[in-house]
Amino acid sequence: MDFVEGNGAKIPAIGLGTWELRGRVCARIVEQALRLGYRHIDTAQIYENEREVGEGLRASGVRRDDVFVTTKVWTSHFKPKDLERSAKESLARLRLTEVDLLLLHWPNPQVPLPDTLGALARVRQAGLARHIGVSNFTVALIEEAVAACPEPLACDQVEYHPYLDQAKVIEACTRHGLAFVAYSPIAKGRIRNDRALARIGDRYRKSAAQVCLRWLVQQNVSAIPRTSKLERLQENIDVFDFELSGEDMREISAMGSGTVR
Repeated sequence: MDFVEGNGAKIPAIGLGTWELRGRVCARIVEQALRLGYRHIDTAQIYENEREVGEGLRASGVRRDDVFVTTKVWTSHFKPKDLERSAKESLARLRLTEVDLLLLHWPNPQVPLPDTLGALARVRQAGLARHIGVSNFTVALIEEAVAACPEPLACDQVEYHPYLDQAKVIEACTRHGLAFVAYSPIAKGRIRNDRALARIGDRYRKSAAQVCLRWLVQQNVSAIPRTSKLERLQENIDVFDFELSGEDMREISAMGSGTVR
């Protein structure tokens, strides 16, 4: 498994997103993913599945130290006292003593960003999160966050796939040593029917989704595809045995128009 590095954090290049996964399905998918070799699990308070993610982690039999667990604080908990309490509640639901990465889920202009980042830094200093970061932050907000945070930020997690150009955000992350983590990396499943990606995939005996995920990995991006289907788990992680040519990389990158089509 390849890794993406961000200010001291080593984030596995392919992870499992758990948005919309609930109950026993969530626990089973997490457990199976870890047994198949996934070592990066992404959840969030607002997903209301942290408890099931923790159950899947324990059921898998994989050592806790071998799994990179991310969760996110929802915007209604961004005031300093709320944030620290919220982080502890997430850990209680996950039944963990710390998460590997704790993110601010979305910007919240109602609470001064330096106040929120100060509280996030204190969570790290208290040993509740090994690393901290942000999600859905624009270039301007990345600049502001890096300047205001007392602790290094590990990543920005943003929607990214061939239909959505994120070159400016990636450049800002690189400039500040942040990793870039892509959610919805196969455009909520639309990539699977993309003829251009399927044509490229034919040359490598890979699916359109695998080509897309490989395109992300080769940009030093960590991708967290979500699936509720056990058969997709193996497909999504089976992207480390081939390499896209420079021409293929450029063709896929040219698909981004700044809007999701």
